[in-house]
Amino acid sequence: MKLLRVHVISAKTCGGMLDGLDLTLRSAATEYSQFDPLCFVGPNGAGKSQFLQILAEMFQSIFHACIPTEERSDINTDVLFQLEYLIRPPRKRKPIHVRVSRMQESSLAIETSTDGEWKSQELDTLETLYLLPTKLIAYTSGGNETLSLPFLVSRSGYASDVADRALNAKKETASIPDTRLMLIDYGTNLEVLTANLLLGTVAGRHSLLEHAKLTDIHSFRCIIQLAHKAVPKRPKGVNSKRKGVQLTPELELQIDRLRKCATCHSYDEDSEVYTFDYLVLESTRAAFRFFWSTALELYNAFHKFAMLNDLAISRTTRRRFKKDTKLRRFASRLPEPQDEEKVFRFESVQFVKQKRSEPVDYVALSDGEHQLAQLLGTMSMISFPGAIFILDEPESHFNPKWRVKCISSLLDVPTLNGPRRNGPTGSNSAEQECILTTHSPFVPSDMHRDRVFIFSKSSQGLVEVRHPNIETYGATFDTIVEECFDVRPPISQKPLDELDALRESKNANEIADAIAGFGDSVEKAILLDRVRQLRKK
Repeated sequence: MKLLRVHVISAKTCGGMLDGLDLTLRSAATEYSQFDPLCFVGPNGAGKSQFLQILAEMFQSIFHACIPTEERSDINTDVLFQLEYLIRPPRKRKPIHVRVSRMQESSLAIETSTDGEWKSQELDTLETLYLLPTKLIAYTSGGNETLSLPFLVSRSGYASDVADRALNAKKETASIPDTRLMLIDYGTNLEVLTANLLLGTVAGRHSLLEHAKLTDIHSFRCIIQLAHKAVPKRPKGVNSKRKGVQLTPELELQIDRLRKCATCHSYDEDSEVYTFDYLVLESTRAAFRFFWSTALELYNAFHKFAMLNDLAISRTTRRRFKKDTKLRRFASRLPEPQDEEKVFRFESVQFVKQKRSEPVDYVALSDGEHQLAQLLGTMSMISFPGAIFILDEPESHFNPKWRVKCISSLLDVPTLNGPRRNGPTGSNSAEQECILTTHSPFVPSDMHRDRVFIFSKSSQGLVEVRHPNIETYGATFDTIVEECFDVRPPISQKPLDELDALRESKNANEIADAIAGFGDSVEKAILLDRVRQLRKK
């Protein structure tokens, strides 16, 4: 899947800052079977995160119109837009050019282009389903409520579906479809990491842990707690062994599978708390592999329970969130329940560390180590074509060495179909889209200028986007800082002010003594030349 063009006709939720933005990301002649991320740079408040949020809401609207069983809400019917992208449906040799438009509220149209002629598609057909992205994955390293909102609404819709299905007197055995929107943040870190370390390849597990000097996962505990006062009450006529959260047959089956894989387990009937402990051996992995084929399948099992954490939040809070969402109040979001109140959580996750006999606890790892393992784990398990990644500052906690290797790490991380860099042709992880935002010069230096987009605001408060005027691929970081972030020269403000003050001095010895305490820079070299000129006089 490759995005070609995003035209934001009207987006009231961003205060109109994106209105009229018509951004061409690629040409229709782009190389389809190649993973080539796009990079958004610019100062804070320039509209990068808002663009990602609106893009997510556009696709949420599309999914809701075509497959409402997977995306249960269209939270932003006000946004009017036109999207163009390439996607290669199953068993098709060539990608198809797709255009999706909403020119007025609640009026969505999907078209495909053949030889320059556009043909309309029905919204609810199997053919149209294959024209949609397979998954939209957002990553945020912090509490970015702007980007998170559509994904939290999607998660809440799934939790409500589970509650409604489980409370229905007429039991249905079919599984509830997973959401097509997928949010990866700090709260999902252990779901991603544990799934990958249990069912990922040896090379994949190594890539997730080598930066932290770890060799493998040692053990972990998984807790499922169903007795909560906040959950919907069981209606009369419904026979159930559950006093708290009512589970669908699918989730009851997942609990049974987790029990069968556990090294040891316990169940408290009064509080309806399951405690599963796992010592990770090859036999443990074999047991998990018997029930779940891939890391993504296991992640989905964990995450479906985690999405039920919404049911542990009070009904008053859930109603407020639903109301505020309709009013587009971005500061309002569902709070994260305390650990002891969560329906699902991990505890005591421990790793085997190089050259140490005692295991290392997960909490001992740094934020950067958490972030890199989570990012690479997500990219590793999402290996199917047609997926879109929107990554908001994915390298924010990395040290400079890791930032230099950020794009290379994304390209080289092992997947089921091989690495994204020069992977096999056809249905593989190269046929995916990836947009990331950054405030770092390291990322643009890994990309050609036509893949780098500089965001800024006009005097009227509207977002403007342009390519750099320089070739960014392989450019030095100070060059990129000047061009992409408008920092001239690329020196911190305090020493720059002191250097500027020294330029006014006419005392050569005073200048020479002062600049001895500065690091090398063009500005220091200019002052050294001034010292020589003053001494000649």
